[in-house]
Amino acid sequence: MSCSLLEFCRLQELKTVRDYLFHSHKTEPNEEKNQTDNELSWDTSDWESAWDSGEYNEGKATSATVVEEDTRGQSGPWLQDCAVSLSPCSDLLVVAREQKAVFLSAKWHTDDSGREEMTLDVSWTGILSTEEGECVNSCICIPLASQKRSSTGRPDWTCVVVGFSSGYVRFYTESGVLLLAQLLHEDPVLRLKCRTYEIPRHPGVTEQHEELSILYPAALVTIDGFSLFQSLRACRNQVARAAAAGSDTIQPPPLAYKKWGLQDMDTIVDHSSVGKSVMTLCVFDQMKNASILGGFNASVKGSPPAMSQYITVGGGPYTGFYYAVEGSSQPLLSHVALAVASKLTSALFSVASGWLGWNKNKNEEEVAQKQKPKVEPATPLGIRFGLPDSRRHGESICLSPCNTLAGVTDDFGRVTLLDLARGIAIRMWKGYRDAQLAWLQVPEERSNWQSSVSAFHPSRHALFLVIYAPRRGILEVWAMQQGPRVGAFTVGKHCRLLYAGYRLMGVNSVTSQGWQLHTQQVCLLDPITGALRTVNIPFHLALSDKKSERAKDMHLLKRLTAMLKSREVSPDMFENEGKSVLLDIRHPSIKKQALESLLSHKNAPISCLISITSTLYDDLKQEDSNEVDTTLLQLCCSQLKLLQVYTDIQQLHSGADIESCSENDSLKDIEVELCRVAPTLQRYAQLTSRPSVSFAQDSHDSPLPAHIFLAQMEWEEHGALKVTRRSETEWNQLGNFLFWGCLCGKSPIQKVCDTLQQAGICPQQLLCLLLSLWLQREKAVLQKTDEAVKNLHTLLITLSNMKGAVEESWDPQSISPWWQQVRSMCIQSHNAAAALLASFVAHRAAKVSITSRADSQLQSEWEAVSLELEQWVVCVRQLEDVLVLQTLLLVAPPQGAAGTPVAQCSIKSLLEGGTGGIADSVSKWVFRHNLDPERLKAVLQKSEDKEADGKLKDEELQGELLVALCQRFPHSLSPDLLFAHCCWEYVVQWNKGPEVDIYTTRTTTAKNEGRYLCWAVEHLKLVSSPHIQLGICTMMWSTFIVKRFSAAAFLMEKVGKAPKDRLCRRDVGMGDKAMTSFLGCCVQLLQILMEVTEVLHKNRCPLSFISYYADSAVEEVPAPELSVEEVWCGAEGPASIAELALEQRGVHYPLVQHHCLLGSLLHAAMTFNLKVKPLSLFDNKGKNAFFRDLTSIQLMPSGDIDPGLVSLRQEFLLRALTSWVQAIDDTSTLPSDSGSLILASSDPKADWWPSLCLELGSLLQLNPDILRRHLVCELYNQGLDLQAEEVMLEVEDKDVLGSQLLVLTGQRLSYSLLHSQSQTQAAMELLARLPPTLCTWLKAMDPSELRCPLVPLVQTSRLVGRLIEILPENHAQYSLTLHLLEAVDALTTED
Repeated sequence: MSCSLLEFCRLQELKTVRDYLFHSHKTEPNEEKNQTDNELSWDTSDWESAWDSGEYNEGKATSATVVEEDTRGQSGPWLQDCAVSLSPCSDLLVVAREQKAVFLSAKWHTDDSGREEMTLDVSWTGILSTEEGECVNSCICIPLASQKRSSTGRPDWTCVVVGFSSGYVRFYTESGVLLLAQLLHEDPVLRLKCRTYEIPRHPGVTEQHEELSILYPAALVTIDGFSLFQSLRACRNQVARAAAAGSDTIQPPPLAYKKWGLQDMDTIVDHSSVGKSVMTLCVFDQMKNASILGGFNASVKGSPPAMSQYITVGGGPYTGFYYAVEGSSQPLLSHVALAVASKLTSALFSVASGWLGWNKNKNEEEVAQKQKPKVEPATPLGIRFGLPDSRRHGESICLSPCNTLAGVTDDFGRVTLLDLARGIAIRMWKGYRDAQLAWLQVPEERSNWQSSVSAFHPSRHALFLVIYAPRRGILEVWAMQQGPRVGAFTVGKHCRLLYAGYRLMGVNSVTSQGWQLHTQQVCLLDPITGALRTVNIPFHLALSDKKSERAKDMHLLKRLTAMLKSREVSPDMFENEGKSVLLDIRHPSIKKQALESLLSHKNAPISCLISITSTLYDDLKQEDSNEVDTTLLQLCCSQLKLLQVYTDIQQLHSGADIESCSENDSLKDIEVELCRVAPTLQRYAQLTSRPSVSFAQDSHDSPLPAHIFLAQMEWEEHGALKVTRRSETEWNQLGNFLFWGCLCGKSPIQKVCDTLQQAGICPQQLLCLLLSLWLQREKAVLQKTDEAVKNLHTLLITLSNMKGAVEESWDPQSISPWWQQVRSMCIQSHNAAAALLASFVAHRAAKVSITSRADSQLQSEWEAVSLELEQWVVCVRQLEDVLVLQTLLLVAPPQGAAGTPVAQCSIKSLLEGGTGGIADSVSKWVFRHNLDPERLKAVLQKSEDKEADGKLKDEELQGELLVALCQRFPHSLSPDLLFAHCCWEYVVQWNKGPEVDIYTTRTTTAKNEGRYLCWAVEHLKLVSSPHIQLGICTMMWSTFIVKRFSAAAFLMEKVGKAPKDRLCRRDVGMGDKAMTSFLGCCVQLLQILMEVTEVLHKNRCPLSFISYYADSAVEEVPAPELSVEEVWCGAEGPASIAELALEQRGVHYPLVQHHCLLGSLLHAAMTFNLKVKPLSLFDNKGKNAFFRDLTSIQLMPSGDIDPGLVSLRQEFLLRALTSWVQAIDDTSTLPSDSGSLILASSDPKADWWPSLCLELGSLLQLNPDILRRHLVCELYNQGLDLQAEEVMLEVEDKDVLGSQLLVLTGQRLSYSLLHSQSQTQAAMELLARLPPTLCTWLKAMDPSELRCPLVPLVQTSRLVGRLIEILPENHAQYSLTLHLLEAVDALTTED
């Protein structure tokens, strides 16, 4: 690989740029052109020998072609008269001349072929000068790093810095907006240069700070990079704000700088700021410098001073070296620095004054020009030493990236290389008049393994000097320091070599971590074509001759890699290039790497690989046996054998010689087994044959690439071939390549097996490949089951007859390792149908093999046969069970059900799942299908109603499969175990999402939330064993319920009422409606726990306020004995839910009742939206007993209670009864579904609420008669007289009730006579006839307290009759009741 020029960008509108900058430019006369040509004909004998060398010719072949100059004068050297600067990021180019400037910005365009290319288009043109007569002398483009964390180390914007002949330095944005201007010195600006942060490559190297340096004829100004970065950002922000506000002035921030007066040099034309001393001075150098500069009496400090080094070029001397001591610290050479040290402590860190305004009007500009800012004096800085040459005058200096070397051009046409650390010239080139210099630093390319080995060692860098000789039109590249010329290119004579020498400003050691910004180091601008090209130099060109052979090999390897990466490579090209590269490479390790790259190419033809490997093998055999690399030779030999095996297998699969399978008794036995399981297999195939998305490259029909075959084969020392398992996909591809043709009946089985045996592959690995293929391609096997099973039987018999398959010394009384491998793969497989078919075949094949072995030994090995075959009988039975279970799990759930992935089961997973693994899988299936608990109970009882409406075919299939599965697992899927697992599955899912609605199989009008917990309770009720019920209740309460239950209680206690939705979500984790349903389920759960405890202990009486909770007919039953099926006795894993439930301790009945009481209060408060502090209804003992472990013994409330608590409890229950009465008569809501038990638990219209409140009253030590009287009054108040009469029969204190109802009757009659809008004349006459006492009493009544005042007079008359019955005759208001009866009868008669 040689040097090359790569075009990466092109300038647009070059003619526009030239015409704008040279608007008065005329075409040069022919005489001037001829004169120029004559001037270029000097003596070139000193470089023609190098020019004619083969090295140049090679570079010339790859260089750009010189474009013919046009006749319009555009190709003249106009670019040499301009100040040109390119941003290191190549996104901005500035071309300036005199007062004008053109900014060109990067843009991306798409050419005709669809390829994107970058161009530089004119983005801004204008006049930069503001002072009269000033011109642009120098300009640079500095990209500023972004401060955003998402783009750290990336350029944010680019600042254009321009130096003028008036001494001003101005800073612009990319759009030509002036940010700030500064007059730092009154002499013309000669050169602007910048230094940015670079990551130190070696430990101990001084970290250089960022800096902008400005050179004047006798002064040097340096601006700290950090200060400049902050000032420019602030100015840009102020400009943006001023533009947005419509203002035309900004307030620039202060700018700190240093100003040095360079002394002892006649003329200075260019400079370089090296920065702090790169190399630490040793003690001898320190003493030498002190003696030379300070004389005999100079004192030497213990540590060297921190100094900044500046190099200048010009005349008298030719090159000058300046050293400035940094800061105010005592210098190492304190009084020997030529009388400068005394003034260094006062070096200027002054604030720039006299800022110019931005975008001012004409009058303001004139005032600003008249009032020039104050210019600070410079601190004198004497020259340390120089390179004196009175006749030689330097023209430019270019500093290397490592700050140790510099290239200097002079007026003699020489290029001098300086060693800055030693201050000497170490090399000189001649014949380069008007040369332009640049540096290129190339890192060493490392492979991945080299990077891992040398992770802690810095990579090497090669340094090259690029010299452009415009008079000769060539570009040369030289290796440093004494290296040869490594490249030369013929370019135009009017080009411009652009070298920035810096990167981004604003980057430091922290933000540069992981910095991967790509910047162009060297660019060549051709003004004729507008092309921007960069120089590409490979690292190996800097290596010595000793390492050049290895570098050449690496280059050949990279060329081969590039060829392999290209998409369009013909087989002939692949073969020829591969042979050429392998034969040209000398190092064996690199040759091996190249061969491996060829063999691992995914699109390589097999014929080409065989030809390439054979050629290399023959070449190695011809070499001397002592010199040839044995590892490489063995690699070629082994790969040739593998390629031959690959070719033979391919030919066998493509041939037409097919063997016929003979029928035997084993195949007849297999057919019988297939007929027995055919219905289940058919259903399984239908459920697994649903369409799915697949990619073409993943198709099983695609041929196996050779590189995958070779990558999985490995030769061992004794000559055997080992198959390595890299990935599951490649393993299945290899098995498909070897055996699928045999399974389909398209390939000769015996020949394929013989070929594989001759190759040296052990039978165990072939068996593993065969079974992996069979199990993985289950769908294809089920399409042609009979044919595939026959071929599999033949393959198994053939493989088992191979040498090394079944050991000759195998003891028939033990398990065969060969057949155990088959069973092990079937046990682990999730493809139930394929595993079952394989077990059928292997069972019969093992029986044939063992029988033949017994016959050969002339004895009956009945024990061996029974022991081996017994394992197969168990395996086959287990696989049949798994097939039925997997078929059930594959049934698709109804649309809209909870979306959970289909469970994949195998014998291994079920055994590892413990005794409850099967029930757990079915419970997850029940959850996915939203199977109704009652319907599940009917299925388990094998009495499903097939005539019910709404039954779909899928539901019938579900029931049939579930019945079949329960028949196969009578113990593992007993009703109690299945209901217990379903209960646990639903409560687990509820805990994940308490508000998820699964109730999609029924049509309901109300919004149903929190259904998972409701269904869990429903499943729990169906468990018949009280022991299991007790354990599951206890586990549900302690694991999932009590935390949310306590949070709901504390929240309601805090807010003093039923909380809003937001508070419920924050504290309890669910909405208010879901929390209401949750509390209802908690009451049900605690009630079940109380009932179970009563059944087990026979000494407690459960609450019976909810009709469907209680079951008084339950009798005490013993603890159930859990068992599993015989073939599944080997289950090892976690205990089932039922086993865990039986291990739970008994609960403390009063504590459970105490929590049930609190839950009922919370449920009532949430249902009727009541104000209450629930915990405040209990005393301290009651509060402390809440939320404790239900199995613990706690102090419960006993004896008399505080009358205040009684009043609060009574008030709450009275409000609950009032709310219930209002709810049942509320016509705004539709009636609930009476058939839904789940809805009934949270329905405010449920008819069990009064009974609940009365029983709660008795538990809370309240007088139930008060509650009944209140209920009767509320029902009459609501106009529900019939229901009130039913409750009235249970009231004990009739006198008090009569007094209450008398007032209510008076309110009704008062409304009818006095407040009704439809008063009749008869009513008014009746009112006049009433006794004065009754009339006065009616007028005192307030009918507004009635919620239903419009009650028929018949009901009111009936109510008065009830009053006369319940009031005694000696009652004080008995006579008033008689008058009321007469008035009501009179009104009724009038109506």
